[in-house]
Amino acid sequence: MNDGSKLGAIGQIARTVRDVAAAKHWYGDVLGLPLLLEAEGMAFFDVGGVRLYLQQSEPAGAESILYFRVPDIAAAHLALMDRGVHFLQPPHRVHQHADGTEEWIAFFADPEDRPLALIAQVRPS
Repeated sequence: MNDGSKLGAIGQIARTVRDVAAAKHWYGDVLGLPLLLEAEGMAFFDVGGVRLYLQQSEPAGAESILYFRVPDIAAAHLALMDRGVHFLQPPHRVHQHADGTEEWIAFFADPEDRPLALIAQVRPS
């Protein structure tokens, strides 16, 4: 393959929502994601350089889980709880690598009760 045909990083992820106005508020004001643009029945947010495309659809379909990488999972968990985010469980370790680095996760629900998650790598001190 030449460089022109090589796949790059993921550029956009689509997710359906029942109410784009409510989703725009939640993803923007509650989660703090920057709104890039909006059009009728659509909203686009920046998630660390990847566009999150929300498309209004009735009913909203089953979706993949979005895993948001954070530098400090405990701090992110507390900040989102303070903004009314409902967590399904607190942050917890799910794996420890041979070098001692730990993988942590915390699942939470969007306004339509579909799972999302925070993930973090914690390096040994």
